[in-house]
Amino acid sequence: MTVARPRGPIVNLTPALLPSQKVLTGRTIDLEKLELKHAKDLFNLVGATDAMKTSFWDYMPDGPYTKLDEFEQKITAASASPDMFFFAVIDKRNSKPTFRKPIGYLTLMRITPEHFTVEIGHVMFSSSLQRTTGATEAIFLLARHAFEDLKFRRLEWKCDSLNAPSRNAASRLGFTFEGIFKHHMVIKGRSRDTAWFAMLRDEWDKGLKGVMEQWLDEGNFKEDGSQKKDLKDFKAKCKHK
Repeated sequence: MTVARPRGPIVNLTPALLPSQKVLTGRTIDLEKLELKHAKDLFNLVGATDAMKTSFWDYMPDGPYTKLDEFEQKITAASASPDMFFFAVIDKRNSKPTFRKPIGYLTLMRITPEHFTVEIGHVMFSSSLQRTTGATEAIFLLARHAFEDLKFRRLEWKCDSLNAPSRNAASRLGFTFEGIFKHHMVIKGRSRDTAWFAMLRDEWDKGLKGVMEQWLDEGNFKEDGSQKKDLKDFKAKCKHK
C-alpha cells in the first residue's frame, strides 16, 4: 500500500506581475524609476567625497564612487537592468516642484513572478533620508506595490549579517528573521554571511499594512516632524509583529 507523503497546498494563482514605470506616491516621498537625470543630485549626497560618505558603501556590492562620471555609468546600467527595477526616492518635504530631488534609491530584485517572490535590495539612503519618515515610507510604498499591485506573496530582505542597521530596520518594519546563510557570498574580497528576512502577503493583509499606515499618518507627527508614537507601539496591538 502506497502512503501519500505530505505536500504543500496547491497554488492556483495567476503569476505575479513585473514592475512598471508607475510612480508610487507617498506623503513625504515618491518613488519613481531611477534614471540618469537623478545621478548628479544623488552623487552630491552619496558620492565618496569624504569618509562618512564612503561608509555608505561598506555593505554594498558596488562602489564607493569618487567621480561623477563613474557614478553616472552605474546609474545608467542600473536603470537599464533587465533583472532589477531601481526606484529613485524623491523628496517631497518642500512643496515647491523645483525642490523635488532624489535623496536615495532602492530596488525590487530577484523578481520571480511564477513563484510570487521578490526582494527589496540595493538600498542606498543618503543622510537626508536616513532615520526620517521618508525612509519608512519608501519601504511601505514598495511593499504595498509588491503585494497589492504586482500580486507577489513573499517579499524578502537580505543583508550582510554584520550590517546591524539593516537588520534592525528589517525587524522594525515587520520582516521576520529566517536565519543566517553562512559563507553565502564574497563581496569586495570579503566573506559575507547573509541575514535572511521575509514578509508575507497574509501578514501584510492581516495587520502589517495597517500598522505602517497608522505610523505614517500625518496625525502621528508633531509640528517639528518628530513622532508621537513609535512604530512598535502600533505593532504591539497587531497579531503579526
